[in-house]
Amino acid sequence: MAYEDRTYHGIQQGPASEGEWHPARLLVEVPEFGPTERQYGITVLRELVEPEGGGFGWGYNGGGTSAAAAAILADALDLGDPEKAGLGYAFSEDPMLADLREDFCDDVLSQFYDRWRLRRGAVLRWARTWYLQRGIDELPAVLRELPPLQSQS
Repeated sequence: MAYEDRTYHGIQQGPASEGEWHPARLLVEVPEFGPTERQYGITVLRELVEPEGGGFGWGYNGGGTSAAAAAILADALDLGDPEKAGLGYAFSEDPMLADLREDFCDDVLSQFYDRWRLRRGAVLRWARTWYLQRGIDELPAVLRELPPLQSQS
C-alpha cells in the first residue's frame, strides 16, 4: 500500500452563543506547505467521527483529548475504527494501545490550542519512536518503513 500523506486539522469552536453548543471538529485534509491553505482554501478529504457519548478536545488531558487521540492514531496507523482497533474506551481495549493513546495526549494534543494542523508523517514518526523507546519490535505495518521527510524545496 502506498503512503498517503494527509493533515489533521483541529477546530475548537468558540464559546457557545445563546446556549448553543458547538463541538470540536477533526478534519482530514490534503496537505499544503506554508500559508497556501489560508490563501487558496483547503481540500477536506473527510471528517473524523466523534465517539458516542463524548466529543473531541485538546489543550488539556481528559476524555475529549483521549477521543481525539484515538481517532487520529487509528486513522494515521490505518487501523480503522478506534474502538474495534483497541484504541477506544471499550472494556476489551488493548492496554498497549491505551498507553499509546494516552502518551499521544500528553506529548502532543495537550499542547494544542483552538486551531491546529498536524501532518500524518509527524504522527507516524512520533508513534514509531514511542514503540521503539519501549523496545517493541513488532511494529504496525505503516510504521515499518516511514516516508521520506518532505521539504518545500
